[in-house]
Amino acid sequence: MEHYFTNNPDLKSEIRELPYTIANTKFKFLSDNGVFAKNKIDYASSFLVTLFLENHPELNGSKVLDVGCGYGFIGLVVAKLTKASIDLIDVNKRALHLCERNIKINKIENCNVYLSDCYESVKNKYDYIITNPPIRAGKEIVNKILLEAKEHLTDNGELWCIVHKDQGAKSTKKLLEECYNVKVAGKSKGFYCFKAKIC
Repeated sequence: MEHYFTNNPDLKSEIRELPYTIANTKFKFLSDNGVFAKNKIDYASSFLVTLFLENHPELNGSKVLDVGCGYGFIGLVVAKLTKASIDLIDVNKRALHLCERNIKINKIENCNVYLSDCYESVKNKYDYIITNPPIRAGKEIVNKILLEAKEHLTDNGELWCIVHKDQGAKSTKKLLEECYNVKVAGKSKGFYCFKAKIC
């Protein structure tokens, strides 16, 4: 099985279009084999971005990092609907190529996309880091994404993430509480959305 956090240039390409509408704004995302949520917009990602925007509808001048961006759903929706500056990172080269295409298709300008294994290539500080972490990549990678976020947040920055109760939401909350002040921003269909601020 090809996982979305690996690179396989020999994997057959089968581009598909995924429509999405939020806040009366229509999006079109290109997806492909070898990327996360290739056949439909992921519910957890949609719930996460909806809650995030409800809490931060403007984001004037804010810097946002989308970690594990895939084909760009979370970051591009935030970029299109706010005045934030968005960086999107992923380890999957095919996903990043799709992300760049989706930026053009949806006519978004306030975005920057680059390759990074977790935070390996990240040099900046951000007001917000948002992620639907790659659970199938394993606990070590997920924990690295969540805990090392604090090194790339501004003093009042926030980490937003989402985890299902059957994939360790309770243990994730305990882990986050080691480094952050944590609140449950919302729950739906077993998914817990966490807002974490540095203690």
